[in-house]
Amino acid sequence: MADWVALVGDTPASLAVGAELIARWAEPHRRYHDLDHLAAVLDAIDRLPAEAGDAAAVRLAAWFHDAVYDGRPGWDEERSAQLAQSRLPRCGVPAARVAEVARLVRLTAAHDTLTGGDANGAVLCDADLAVLGGRGYAAYAAAIRQEYAHVPDDLFRKGRSEVLRRLLATERLYRTARARDLWEDRARANMAAELAALAAAQPGRDQAS
Repeated sequence: MADWVALVGDTPASLAVGAELIARWAEPHRRYHDLDHLAAVLDAIDRLPAEAGDAAAVRLAAWFHDAVYDGRPGWDEERSAQLAQSRLPRCGVPAARVAEVARLVRLTAAHDTLTGGDANGAVLCDADLAVLGGRGYAAYAAAIRQEYAHVPDDLFRKGRSEVLRRLLATERLYRTARARDLWEDRARANMAAELAALAAAQPGRDQAS
């Protein structure tokens, strides 16, 4: 909550919105997109100093980027952006910054839509993807599977593999030079290993090999 108060102050309205956000991030169905993820994204933003044009907007966007999470890509980010547009004016955040926060939240639905020159978007997206280059990647991948426990194994393998291939096909996973130095090589190795494991788990693979 201290990070939130530093951004928007400690008015009753601000504290109420902060409490709501923490409650949302702590929902019991979450396995990866939880308070630990929020803290990790905020920490990653701190590791990309002086990269963003509006660091406060980036940090606010981190607070909101998965505030609504029902496991529905695209829909979750849109609802999270709408939540930011609804709640931030109550905290006294200027309209221009509210609009920027909502734009940034929507960006996280598909990181590869980020355009060149978008410094705020680059920092937020890099921080959101920092987990890919972390030593806890296996735990992250397992938590993602738990969040999609309702999806049959074959469909999950197909969808997850498509996501990994799309990310691996990008020339650069990270848009800031600092993030590339910190996470790029390990992230590619982590994702390639997961993709290979998903392929190895396909039914009938042993018979075909």
